[in-house]
Amino acid sequence: MASKQEILEQLVEPVAASLGCELWGLEYLTQGRYTTVRIYIDGPNGASLEDCERVSRQVSAVFDVEDPIDNEYTLEVSSPGLDRPLYKEAHYARFVGEIITVRMRIARDGRRRFKGIITKVENGEVFVQVDNQEIQLAIDAIDKANVEPRYDEILRQHNLQNDKD
Repeated sequence: MASKQEILEQLVEPVAASLGCELWGLEYLTQGRYTTVRIYIDGPNGASLEDCERVSRQVSAVFDVEDPIDNEYTLEVSSPGLDRPLYKEAHYARFVGEIITVRMRIARDGRRRFKGIITKVENGEVFVQVDNQEIQLAIDAIDKANVEPRYDEILRQHNLQNDKD
């Protein structure tokens, strides 16, 4: 039987795709009687505010018809941002060479948190250079992972754009 998260992803993915966006990730969060569905979308040129609004309206309509959530919920749609969360093996592969921060579900070698450079990704494992040592982490055992923003690169691109103007 599919989990609530999987059901929601199956409903949202075609909606996002039909609007020219990629479903980057979905978080289904419950705390007591409060539920939040957080959807991250991306596109070839990122995700604009208008993209988020369009996806939000369409997903709301689909949820109204399909009624996948039993109680009240808050729907949030946004870009993954500069410190984008990583969910799938393909996400990790896309960011080989970049610095990520990782929080594991269960401690590994006495640690739950790691920060390092992704060196490779294969067979559900991400290899990260941490403190001059390559460690292998099972993607399924990762609780949360985010790309570390490279502000120097962002500033360089911004300055290049300003030079063109």
